[in-house]
Amino acid sequence: MKKNTLMIHTIAGVLVIIFLVPVIYIIASSFKPMNELFSQYPTFFPRNWTLLNYTNALSRGDFARYIFNSFIVAITSTILAVVINSMSGYALAKFKFKGDTVIMLIILSTIMLPLEIIMVPIFQVLKTFGLYNSLWALIIPPAATPTGIFLMRQYLLTIPDEIIQSARIDGASEWRIFYSIILPNAKPAIATLAIFSFMWRWNDYVWPLIAISNPKKYTLQLAIANLTGEFGTDYTSVLAISAVSMIPMLIIFIIFQKQFVQGTVESGMKG
Repeated sequence: MKKNTLMIHTIAGVLVIIFLVPVIYIIASSFKPMNELFSQYPTFFPRNWTLLNYTNALSRGDFARYIFNSFIVAITSTILAVVINSMSGYALAKFKFKGDTVIMLIILSTIMLPLEIIMVPIFQVLKTFGLYNSLWALIIPPAATPTGIFLMRQYLLTIPDEIIQSARIDGASEWRIFYSIILPNAKPAIATLAIFSFMWRWNDYVWPLIAISNPKKYTLQLAIANLTGEFGTDYTSVLAISAVSMIPMLIIFIIFQKQFVQGTVESGMKG
């Protein structure tokens, strides 16, 4: 048993190192001067550490605005995703009605559709409602996702029906049950959904590129892409801003890592 545990921990440690090496290299390279970055004999860590890459990158554009836009989009979209997906998951997990299985199958089938297929109809809807070129164009479309609904439904299936029935007998309304019983017991799944939603919105590039044309509404990922010029790329600035863009995700994951692991495991225990 100890040998198996040691082997599992060893494999997990090797995988962690493999996945962390590129991240650490990006962070380390963001402190390298340009001549050292493209040296004939490159090193993993800088020989001469410098913050000039960060100052140059931040001075080239209004990155405070871009970061603010990304925070607004990621946080607002995450809140909407948690509310809508948890309500949908609750309805599909704890309410029995005609066609509930068919509805769930239809929701799951949309996971197989590539984003490129639904981009055009979503864009047309945004244009119709006058949301094009606004931050709402980035917030509203991903508010409900099949992955989020499936995650919440699978986790809520693990909550005993007897608890809900007892609350109904005591006269609690469905909203009271949802707020006082479902949400507190679904914290691991909610944390998992929040992390994924925030990560997807924070790192999204393709959809903001389509839905936003006003530079003042750019998100951080669009701003990073603009550092790539027609005749050359300032890689030191790209690396510096890319390192900055990692910070919010690291903070979110460190805070919610316990709930994230618990929610990911338990959401697949019952079907």
